[in-house]
Amino acid sequence: MSDRLGRVLVTGANGHLGRRLLVALSGAQPPRETRALVRSERAARQVAAAAAAGVETVVLDYADAAALGRAAEGCTHAVHLVGILKESSTSRYPQAHEETARALARAAESRGLQRIVYLSILGSHPDARNACLASKGRAEAILLEAKTPALVLRVPMVLGEGDLASRALRRQARSTLAPLLRGGASREQPIYAGDVVEAILAGVTKPDLDDLALDLAGPESLSRRALLERAARLHGSRPRVIPVPLSANLALAWLLERVLPDPPVTPAMLGVLDHDDVVDPSAACRRLALELTPLDETLRRCVAPTQADA
Repeated sequence: MSDRLGRVLVTGANGHLGRRLLVALSGAQPPRETRALVRSERAARQVAAAAAAGVETVVLDYADAAALGRAAEGCTHAVHLVGILKESSTSRYPQAHEETARALARAAESRGLQRIVYLSILGSHPDARNACLASKGRAEAILLEAKTPALVLRVPMVLGEGDLASRALRRQARSTLAPLLRGGASREQPIYAGDVVEAILAGVTKPDLDDLALDLAGPESLSRRALLERAARLHGSRPRVIPVPLSANLALAWLLERVLPDPPVTPAMLGVLDHDDVVDPSAACRRLALELTPLDETLRRCVAPTQADA
């Protein structure tokens, strides 16, 4: 890998993590110009509202290798943030994960990119029983076997200021009753969004990270119930946990998937959300030169009371 650090191509740039990454790249030393790829004009406006200097936005189809190749011109690295937890009538796992990975791999090869950084999910593997995790695992394999070097970062729940996961945890922490799958028995290992961005930045700046898959997570693994209790203490509350049987939810999700074109929840989505995350992130942190934010500090930043609560 050469030392040339040019423009960074970012797919899925309109998401919370993508917008945060664009700001971080613009503020890096030296600053990195970015080309933010999105699928719609609405998403392009979201990026434009949050973007800093040096960000160019392009609307395209992530599965269009030719369009990706044109967008990759002048870039040295790519960050692939595209992915879905829930299939819908317009977006299926193979198209969202595997087809976009193949298209980006072809585009990167055509433009001589130095590395692709791919954000995946803990538990992903081509042979996983869960459809989402299996699809993400196949996408990982596509990129790791491609000619362009790749770095795969597998992460669990990501908590960032104002993002969906943090808002949901905050609502539960402030509530009187908190319905939790299996009473909150699943293991969570949440990581701060800023740490994920730092890991991605390492992926586009540091050498010796080619063709690796790293399991990255927060410093603590705890039950979902314990996580809720930690968050609730910040609000001085004690929600009563209502155990929700996983089997009943899976049955309902299965039914909804068959009668609605875009169900609110699917069995595969429930499987990802109920996945036990218990990993040792120390090896990944050493490779990335990353110091993790303590969980209590993450919760303070993301779910603590605000002035609007007064």
